[in-house]
Amino acid sequence: MSAINIDLAGKVLATARAMNASGINRGSAGNVSARCDGGFMITPTGMAYDACEPADMVRVGADALCVPGIPLRGQVTASGRRKPSSEWRFHRDIYAARPEAGAVVHTHSPFATALACQQQGVPAFHYMVARFGGADVRCAAYATFGSQELSDAIIAALDARSACLMAHHGMVVFGRDCDQALALAVELETLCEQYWRVLQLGAPKLLAAKEMDCVLAKFASYGQQD
Repeated sequence: MSAINIDLAGKVLATARAMNASGINRGSAGNVSARCDGGFMITPTGMAYDACEPADMVRVGADALCVPGIPLRGQVTASGRRKPSSEWRFHRDIYAARPEAGAVVHTHSPFATALACQQQGVPAFHYMVARFGGADVRCAAYATFGSQELSDAIIAALDARSACLMAHHGMVVFGRDCDQALALAVELETLCEQYWRVLQLGAPKLLAAKEMDCVLAKFASYGQQD
């Protein structure tokens, strides 16, 4: 690996460790990737992140960045001493479908996963739902982990969104870089916990579509400095 790739590998690993330290993931579940020239860097399959080194991260080559919905023929071209995460397909397809995506975080966080196991998304119970691009956060249809069918379902659920839940699985979020993707994943888990608690009180009261449109317009410049 070049020095630049080692730096990126270190960032991907640091993000995976931070994901676990924040409580939104445990063990070797979940995965993190970051776009790089000619492909992306991703966490390895089945390894505890505390036991990993930057050199254990895997670079998936540009030949894997095919058109979403068209299965990759043969083996994915990857460089490094490990095999890539079994979920590399949806990382590949997010980068192919969404040019603004610079990093992807996938977790099995407790509250997001609880809702996903009920095949529930997150509706407009709170204005911060708009942080992810729309009036709701959708739940992608279930498919076997690591499959092209799962990737296709995720891409559909991410239409005009930067996050979705994954039925009977977890959540996936993308951002412009690792820091933003991780921050958004923490925000989504917080919203999922809040929504789960609201459901204990009865049917949730949702914000009107007109108000969500107003919030979405305000989020268009949210966090931007003069």
